[in-house]
Amino acid sequence: MVVGGGPGGFASAISAARSGAKTVLIERYGHLGGMATGGLVNIFPNLSDISGKQHIFGLNQEIIDRMKAKNAAFCPDEEDLGTTDSKVLEHYLNANMGWFYVRQDPNIGGRERLLYTAVLDPEVLKAELNDMVMEAGVDLLLHSWGTRPIMEGNTVKGVFFESKSGRQAILAKVVIDSTGDGDIFVGAGAEFDDELQSNFRTALAFSFWIANVDTSRLEDFRKSHPDKFALLMRDLTEKGGHSFYFTGLLQNQEGVLWFHPMHVKQVASDAMDVEELTRWNVLGRRGAQITYEFLREHVPGCEKCFIMQTAPQLGTQGGRRVIGEYILTPSDMESDEVFADTIVILANNDNGEISARHPCICVPYRCLVPLKIDGLLVACRAFSSKASVNQWFNIIPHCIAYGQAAGTAAALAVRAGIQPRRVDYKELQANLRKQGVKLPE
Repeated sequence: MVVGGGPGGFASAISAARSGAKTVLIERYGHLGGMATGGLVNIFPNLSDISGKQHIFGLNQEIIDRMKAKNAAFCPDEEDLGTTDSKVLEHYLNANMGWFYVRQDPNIGGRERLLYTAVLDPEVLKAELNDMVMEAGVDLLLHSWGTRPIMEGNTVKGVFFESKSGRQAILAKVVIDSTGDGDIFVGAGAEFDDELQSNFRTALAFSFWIANVDTSRLEDFRKSHPDKFALLMRDLTEKGGHSFYFTGLLQNQEGVLWFHPMHVKQVASDAMDVEELTRWNVLGRRGAQITYEFLREHVPGCEKCFIMQTAPQLGTQGGRRVIGEYILTPSDMESDEVFADTIVILANNDNGEISARHPCICVPYRCLVPLKIDGLLVACRAFSSKASVNQWFNIIPHCIAYGQAAGTAAALAVRAGIQPRRVDYKELQANLRKQGVKLPE
């Protein structure tokens, strides 16, 4: 049983079902994808390291390929990965998406290089994920909120969930917590860490898109009247609106601006506080309205714009993290250790000289296995890690990779009649390789 249909959840369900386990997936919203769809954070970044070498494959690449076939995804051409060509880089920098696509490489004197990052159409992705889950044979229940685990001693035996049909329960040999905030492992009594880093990556965000913008006129105005544009954006911010936007890169969505505003700059937000969640939803919607009205009235190219969509769920990356059999720490970012139970190799792009010396990091299966609690795996941003390292390795592609490993391990555990912590690492890795996951030999 998988609780939560975000990146870690749908990946867990698909991989478990494809591996032969009877699988049920419950999701509180009416769609799958979590932040990748409902949060409008439709960006799959850091698939490669700074040199352009791809590290994350498996389900991540399958999803991108399926979306590209529907003209609903964009990513750089393979031959451009790692390039220092300023003309190529300019395309991404002009879209304000440099952080997702461009890094300075200390190994070549700090010159900028192109990363492998993909952007996907969130509405098409919702439908594609439904197809992938159904094709795998997963029993899907949307509009179903997992509330607490069913326990027998220290073993999770299933989960209670609430829906319009009332309170129901599902029993399972293995439960995977993909709620993002550890709702199930907290209820199970697992040890966890709730320290948060005070930076923008743990702030709540209300994302929205504004459409019908003449982006050519907008960019001409920004470049030809930089002082006036800056004053307007300052005025917009002072009125409670949002001035930073991405011009987007989806080729079938010209004229759309993406706003991913973080509402509590440099302050860690408690995503488990319902009053705070409510407050930022209200403020976020107000800010979107202020932004749209201001752009229409004052900014060339935006005279006929409108709010295309707003995110049905708040964006957040910070929260509770399970204490697992292994805790990923900052020292692991400065190590080249290949764990015996490595389940994914991740690019380490965001730590300057450290990244230059150690361009990737291995994550062990033990980070998904709670201490002392059986019958449970954790596959989402709540994997076992310190806050200071979690912030770099809790994004969408990473969570999909954790989910692919957790779902595969769950199926192996069910088949062998053992607890997830007893799964043979080599057998797990062999199965992941068959699914296209690149692991150390």
